[in-house]
Amino acid sequence: MRLTPTLTALAALALSGCTVGPDFTTPAAQLPQANFNTHAAAGAAAQPVADAWWTLFGDAELTKLEGRVVGANLDVQVAALHLSEARSQAGMAGTAFLPVVNGNLNVTHEAQSGRGVVALLGGSASQATASNGAGGTTSGFPSALSSPLAQPISLYQFGFDASWEADIWGRVKRSVEAADAGAQMSQEAARFVLITAQAELARDYMQLRGIQSDIALVRRNLGTDERTLKLLRDRFANGLATELDVTNQDSERATTQALLPGLEQAQGQTLNAIAYLLGEAPGALAAELAPSAALPPAPPVLPVGLPSDLTRRRPDIRQAEAQLHAATANVGVAVADFYPRFTLGFSAASQALQPHYLDEWSARTFGFGPGITLPIFEGGKLKRTLELRQTEQQEAALLYRRTVLGALHEVDNALIACAAEQNRQVRLAEALVQTRKALSLARARYTGGVGDFLTVLDAERRVLAGEQALSESRTKISTDLVQLYKALGGGWGEG
Repeated sequence: MRLTPTLTALAALALSGCTVGPDFTTPAAQLPQANFNTHAAAGAAAQPVADAWWTLFGDAELTKLEGRVVGANLDVQVAALHLSEARSQAGMAGTAFLPVVNGNLNVTHEAQSGRGVVALLGGSASQATASNGAGGTTSGFPSALSSPLAQPISLYQFGFDASWEADIWGRVKRSVEAADAGAQMSQEAARFVLITAQAELARDYMQLRGIQSDIALVRRNLGTDERTLKLLRDRFANGLATELDVTNQDSERATTQALLPGLEQAQGQTLNAIAYLLGEAPGALAAELAPSAALPPAPPVLPVGLPSDLTRRRPDIRQAEAQLHAATANVGVAVADFYPRFTLGFSAASQALQPHYLDEWSARTFGFGPGITLPIFEGGKLKRTLELRQTEQQEAALLYRRTVLGALHEVDNALIACAAEQNRQVRLAEALVQTRKALSLARARYTGGVGDFLTVLDAERRVLAGEQALSESRTKISTDLVQLYKALGGGWGEG
């Protein structure tokens, strides 16, 4: 009962203990509150960014493919396992609040040295009587006392022991706080992997449809070239065209046809890229995606949200914030290591020389009491550890600022790219109208006998080049929009 005041004081300290070290506060992101430069891209609006941003393109096949990423992408699955591991580690850290209890069962067979401590009592391994192994005196001590100590004995014991550390200075609390922040970092890393996979899938899909549009364009022009070649051969047979005209047109047809193998290669490789993102073997999606389909048009309205939304949506910013949180908590752990640790221990057991005595009350043994561990000399280890943790906290703060700044630049650059490509597409469309008009005039002059066929060929080449450039521009606008929504942190709900 004499331990009661000590236990009461220890419990009071545990309940009223302070938490040393700095408390984490969410850093100021220093983001502009005004809208993004909504004039940078046509249709950009300060509306909330949709999590499923790919639905803005109105393509049912793309939406279906995106729905398969979470369950099929191998990188996403690995990231999910990393998140599960981090959460398990956080749970392990939380167990430090609880007492540790161990059960034990021991059977030992031992003998004391007759030339050791037993010798001080006058005993030796050879001193014994014929009847009970004890008798006589040696050096003034009764052999009956010392001799049995030198004999081999078997000791049976079972019981349990428990210990609990009172978290007076918040060391355990800070450790759990750091572990929870580490789990948050893994969660945001998993978010980033998923957003990246979704964006890569959308980008590859846009490129696939753009390639298929290019293939259709080349085949359409190839058909025109073949019809023109047939017409020229007929005119040559009737003396209305030269052999040079026929040869030049045949060369133009072959040049156009030579574009197909490269485009077909790009189509096959893009199909494989999509299959890889969905955890499929090469060629597994050929039947589903190889049939040509139109490139999804860019949405008329682009919800881009506000700059202040980036800290809530961008997983890299949230991960950097969690890293700063963990570093701050680790400073508290390092500070708490300078303070004494208070522990409470308890053990109870039953011990006997014969196993059938273990259930008797007289065989009991127990221990109970508090303990204090105070660091006295660590060779500067604790001080250096604290300096290291403080430096890591400063580094994490700088990394957070850099991440936020990088996010702003990434979004702004994506908006600039979208605006530039939109302007380029308008100019390409205007140029293509004029180029087609020039081709029509060149053909009319050639048919009327006042122009040469080389002018017609040149106009045809410029039309084909203009059509290809316009098709590539449409594809680039779509891929630029994918990059924009990746930069905005779209693709994962708030859950």
